[in-house]
Amino acid sequence: MPPLTPTRLSSFSFPHTSPLLHHLLPSTATKPTMSFSSSSSPSSLANQQDPQDQNLSQVLKYHTSTKHHLTRYARGPHGLDWANQPNPFRRYLSSPLLPLLHPSSSSPSPLYSSIFTSLPPPQPISISTLSQLLYDSLSLSAWKSTPFSTWSLRVNPSSGNLHPTEAYVISPAINSLSDTAFVAHYAPKEHSLELRAEIPSWVFKDLLPDDSFLIGLSSIFWREAWKYGERAFRYCNHDVGHAIGAVAVAAAELGWDVKILDGLGYEDLEKVMGVGRDSHFEIPVRAVKGRFPEMEFEHPDCVMLVFPCGNGRVEVDYEKLRLAVKGFEGLEWKGERNVLSKEHICWDLIYRTAEAVKKERDLNERFSVDEFRSSGSCSESSYKGFTVREVVRKRRSAVDMDGVTMMERDTFYQILLHCLPSGGGGEQKRQLALPFRALSWDAEVHAALFVHRVKGLPEGLYFLVRNEDHFDELKKSMRSSFKWVKPEGCPEELPLYELYRTDCQALAEKLACHQEIASHGCFSLGMVACFEPMLKDKKVWMYPRLFWETGVLGQVLYLEAHAVGISATGIGCYFDDPVHELLGLQGSNFQSLYHFTIGGPVIDKRIMSLPAYPGPSVDA
Repeated sequence: MPPLTPTRLSSFSFPHTSPLLHHLLPSTATKPTMSFSSSSSPSSLANQQDPQDQNLSQVLKYHTSTKHHLTRYARGPHGLDWANQPNPFRRYLSSPLLPLLHPSSSSPSPLYSSIFTSLPPPQPISISTLSQLLYDSLSLSAWKSTPFSTWSLRVNPSSGNLHPTEAYVISPAINSLSDTAFVAHYAPKEHSLELRAEIPSWVFKDLLPDDSFLIGLSSIFWREAWKYGERAFRYCNHDVGHAIGAVAVAAAELGWDVKILDGLGYEDLEKVMGVGRDSHFEIPVRAVKGRFPEMEFEHPDCVMLVFPCGNGRVEVDYEKLRLAVKGFEGLEWKGERNVLSKEHICWDLIYRTAEAVKKERDLNERFSVDEFRSSGSCSESSYKGFTVREVVRKRRSAVDMDGVTMMERDTFYQILLHCLPSGGGGEQKRQLALPFRALSWDAEVHAALFVHRVKGLPEGLYFLVRNEDHFDELKKSMRSSFKWVKPEGCPEELPLYELYRTDCQALAEKLACHQEIASHGCFSLGMVACFEPMLKDKKVWMYPRLFWETGVLGQVLYLEAHAVGISATGIGCYFDDPVHELLGLQGSNFQSLYHFTIGGPVIDKRIMSLPAYPGPSVDA
């Protein structure tokens, strides 16, 4: 994501063929600005609220306060403090390092498009297969270098390449890796595991399915907040979603399935990964700058069960698992975490919101795994014959689009078929298809698409409905002038609708904080989620999970783009309410949470690419 650049809004005008869009222009020329002052202040009224209502109020306050507007951006630093850029690599100093294997270029990998139809036979857990899973999901993918700087890229994308997401493996004993069951932190730069603790073997023998293990994800908010300020909490959760999607796809390559264990509460996650907020960390009453090493803690996000796909019924007894996890407090935890920055800015609003969305244990939660559902297909020939490993490891975030590459209509439809949660041949609602099946809730996220360069498809605004239970409410909530008709040649099983025909390149660019990359691709989109009613119905801990779902969807878009021979990038900077205004959405029943663009990339030949391993000896 490029840095924010204030631009005079009056310099933009929309085509005369787009009368719907003229109202988005402000009446006077202004410059968008950024503010450093805090949006938080404890309120005596808030303290009198019911805890659930108080948490909902905090989440709605955070979401509203961190919106970008046409005349101002969300609060963030006035510039980048390069001297305190966070180290992108967490290490646990003095913990034993367990090297993993590097798959060779000749190691077998199924065709990328095949895993959306069926998974290969499951492989046994071994040092080889665990190494491959992490290598194809969370490891380094390359190094980039110029005469003035060197930096790493990873298989899993991240906002600003800042990588707040950390990963943990909780596994039974694995021959040639560990003689005992263990908790280990994944160190991507070394492609190794750092042993954090040894755990009793009966945890896996008695409590988890055979041939299974756990992967936990956590977030270091400071890594994103260093650049993006208060909006960073959104971006951290986008990245969690990308990581979930990356793990699910890499697991599928091995015939493994993945499912979030959402019956565990926040305190359970802290114990099982050995992370969490420092006891002496106190949230300040406003954003403050200083030395706060305690704010470099990791916020535990989720734990995923990784298990063989198609091996019958999979059961997890959450109550027994919670009791076992409680005993993790008594484990001997190895290593001290490294310091990432000398000085910090503590954005209090982030940490108050993180407190509000902590998930409690759900005593009624039941673990269930639905049968694998194949995704739809209308243009298998669109794919270029790449394997899973070729697609995931060559994925890059485009920094510019060429503005000329055209996409075939059937390729466009094929990409969207792989974005559907329920797969092919049925109503869209439950998350049954790869990689969405890793999520434990029904689909809540839809997509408003700006079509620019798709052969045989008129330019304009389209809408993909990913949960058809929401169709009537969406149609009622959006502009009455929208057509809601299926475009020509659209597969029957694809709930895609044409809303309005127009050249929307200038519009897409404007809404994406004036970034040309949103208008120079084949199409761009904004992800629109069912919002406040869902938070009230399912509780506020769903707030970060909505961003996870957008991240998983974004991961599919990344991989699809590369599988058909082009590129993509996520766009976290967009003007929130003008997107809603364009669609006719009022209130907060639906909110735009993430934007994306797909097209022909412009390659900067001044930047040299280097292999991921062995990389240069720098922390970048």
